Amino acid sequence: QVQLVESGGGTVQTGDSLRLDCQASTRYLSSYTLGWFRQATGKERELVAATTGDNTFYADSVKGRFTVSRDNAKKTASLQMNSLKPEDTAVYYCAASTTTSRLTYTYTRYYRYWGQGTQVTVSS
Repeated sequence: QVQLVESGGGTVQTGDSLRLDCQASTRYLSSYTLGWFRQATGKERELVAATTGDNTFYADSVKGRFTVSRDNAKKTASLQMNSLKPEDTAVYYCAASTTTSRLTYTYTRYYRYWGQGTQVTVSS
């Protein structure tokens, strides 16, 4: 069982930056792909960014603005979000998957462990 706890959400204005952190309970974090998802009101949950350790993935909507990172020794993952837009408003979730294939880790159903989510609100 892996527990994930997100922190760092809040309300900011357009163009501002926020950093989200995810603290994991497992010392074997290096074995997992870590994904950052978001879900806006009335919309499906979508993958924003993911890191296997060797590779990273970004949704087109955040490329060049968001950066995902991880520190396996500290059992943490982070999502640095710059140049935030109102359409980035959502609940953001950290998730862990045992798959490392890009063919699968882009899909929500391959993530077994989820954090409770943190709200990010970007006002115009």
